[in-house]
Amino acid sequence: MLASVRGARRLAGEVWLPGDKSISHRALILNGVAAGEASVRGLSDGADVASTAACLRALGVEVEGSRGSRVRGVGLEGLRPPPGPLDCGNSGTTMRLLAGLLAGQSFRTTLVGDESLSQRPMERVAQPLRMMGATVETAPLRVGGASRLKAIEHVSQVASAQVKSALLLAGLYADGETRVTEPAQSRNHTELMLEAMGAPVLVDGLTVSIRRTARLRPLDVTVPGDLSAAAFWLVAAGLHRSAQLRLQAVGVNPTRSALLDVLGGIGVPIQLTNERLEGCERVADLEVGSAAELRALTVEGAAAASLIDELPVLAVAACLLPGVSRITGAGELRVKESDRVAAMAMGLSAMGADVTDLADGWEIKGPRPLEGARVDSRGDHRVAMALAVAGTLADGTTEIEGAESVGISYPGFWDALDRLCST
Repeated sequence: MLASVRGARRLAGEVWLPGDKSISHRALILNGVAAGEASVRGLSDGADVASTAACLRALGVEVEGSRGSRVRGVGLEGLRPPPGPLDCGNSGTTMRLLAGLLAGQSFRTTLVGDESLSQRPMERVAQPLRMMGATVETAPLRVGGASRLKAIEHVSQVASAQVKSALLLAGLYADGETRVTEPAQSRNHTELMLEAMGAPVLVDGLTVSIRRTARLRPLDVTVPGDLSAAAFWLVAAGLHRSAQLRLQAVGVNPTRSALLDVLGGIGVPIQLTNERLEGCERVADLEVGSAAELRALTVEGAAAASLIDELPVLAVAACLLPGVSRITGAGELRVKESDRVAAMAMGLSAMGADVTDLADGWEIKGPRPLEGARVDSRGDHRVAMALAVAGTLADGTTEIEGAESVGISYPGFWDALDRLCST
């Protein structure tokens, strides 16, 4: 699919975002092995979460609706062998979290995905699971069948919520205390949800530990709007000369909200209103308008890890900021659905930006006016949406190849863009 985006004369309106993708996956998986029935509202309508729901059904969990509005958990010992390989689609979260959950099962399961997912690294999950006594093969990923797991202390070389979550899920079945220490704090949705469901979880700085448990309580969940999806609108409005947007009911979990600090630091005016706690997650409405004065940005190290999904659209912002902006410490972007470092550098350069492709990020000199061009998303949903934001801020028309990929996380993105933009 080829999408055409014209530079917008004005950007205004109200935005309801898809449900947070990270929370949606966890609400389905954890309630799937809870002891009873739970209501899960506001789930992401993207293809990734649909993959998780389909895998759970194959494991014997009742999930109502196409992605789930009610989940009838089977308990920690109630999963059944699936009739065939579990298809995780394009979802690395589905594959890695289910690998942790299935490591403690008496049966073996094969997890497969599309071409992109099949090329993404799984040893970072497989290796610590093997240390716990799990039987794990990769390419394709096969897991489960061990007699009993044992707890380990794992010091991760990268801050990865997926790896951490996989080990915590395996820890529910392991003898002793499983401890995971990260170099920087990754998103903590799994810990919050496990604690709310009665699991013996302890957080001590950058270390999270869990003990074997016999039962999880079902947890009714209202999934907030996805802050990673909000990032596209926050950048578009903040960098546009005439914009005013209101984003409703957005998750502002402190382990995810570094984006708001970065955008505030470059001069984008974002106001949080109606702040509240919904379940175990913080939620607020966000109001954003055009920035009066902009400054270059620097993102590096631990900050890059906490912003990993938002970095492509921050690269778009950097093109229009004065001076030299640097985004480093983001080597993880090389092994996402595409090589996002290369994809964004190529796309933005085609639009007239001064971008240097670094090993782990970009150096971008601005401000440089962007011009419409034909660009390739490489079938990556976040690249496609980031380039659409660039097209909204550019002169002329930008044509984006692989535009259908936004269905992975934000199926309504193109309709929302049409509604909010005046050309």
